[in-house]
Amino acid sequence: MGLKTGLVGISNSGKTTLFNCLSNNKIQTASYSFQNTKSNISITYVNDPRLDEIHKLISADKKVYATLEIVDIPGLVKGASYGEGIGNTFLNEVRNMDALIYVLRCFEDDLLPHIEGCIDPLRDKDIIDLELQVKDLEQVNRKLQKVEKLVKSGDRSAKDTYNSLLKFKEALENFINIRDLELNEIDKNLIKEFAMLTAKPVFYVLNVDENSIDGNKYTENFINSVSNNVLIVSAKIEEEIMRMENENDRNVFLTEYGLDEPALNKLYKGVYKLLDLITFFTIGGKENRAWNIKNGCTAVEAAKEIHSDIARGFIKAEVISYEDLIQYKSEQACRAAGKVRLEGKNYVVKDGDILHIRFNV
Repeated sequence: MGLKTGLVGISNSGKTTLFNCLSNNKIQTASYSFQNTKSNISITYVNDPRLDEIHKLISADKKVYATLEIVDIPGLVKGASYGEGIGNTFLNEVRNMDALIYVLRCFEDDLLPHIEGCIDPLRDKDIIDLELQVKDLEQVNRKLQKVEKLVKSGDRSAKDTYNSLLKFKEALENFINIRDLELNEIDKNLIKEFAMLTAKPVFYVLNVDENSIDGNKYTENFINSVSNNVLIVSAKIEEEIMRMENENDRNVFLTEYGLDEPALNKLYKGVYKLLDLITFFTIGGKENRAWNIKNGCTAVEAAKEIHSDIARGFIKAEVISYEDLIQYKSEQACRAAGKVRLEGKNYVVKDGDILHIRFNV
């Protein structure tokens, strides 16, 4: 879909280690600030057990998971909004993201000192928030000056924009993120126009050491204050899991730590929820494949995700639910049971739908 999710965090939070796990890359990490001065980008495959089950039933040359674009944005320090560290690079990268993952340090390590002197994930969250708020406020104030002149000149069409900007200004001056406001359509259009930083949805990853996978005093304090979109992850453990090529070895390792699955799987689910994504499947022939689309997309929009020509020549979509395919074991059996539906362009695709698009170009 081209949606970008950015990893952001204070320097030495373990952000790049987490990125290496998500992308299976080996980007160098270090125990000093600004080791990375440019973003690392990866297209990462999202493991989906449903595709695994489909692949057992339906013959295809290969299996292809849905993908997400993950961007490891250089580490942040106080004053980024004024150009401190690599602040301008950081803020420009954030502006291009559709969603953000705050990686917050919840582990102690004498060999890896925290740039602020002690461990406090709530403080780190507030530092990131503040830098984004300052930059948004600068933009709002510049726009207000222009719109205010239009309002004074009698331009009635500018009044609603002026009111929205005043709402944003008041919130930002009180350290409130724009995503936490009740938004009307005019607000939303302004947010889109300016790509406002504090309007972007955020997921919080609390990075712990291998002895704290169930949490510690730092995670407990954070979760008591921020209860939504939070996941405890040990990037170090996830890195060890990713190094294991044998699935049985991975399962044994997970069992030893009392885990039912890698935390990264839960992170993907969190990002999907944050971006309001669902998954549909295409099956048979060259590949069985999972695709992600925005919840509420129509069949023709799903077809465009596969190829623009398919959308242009769209006729009908044959639809089977994942549950029906698993129950009846084959497309033929689903047809015999009346479980294959013909849907038109405006059909709203459901999570788990299996689509075969009929088209003519």
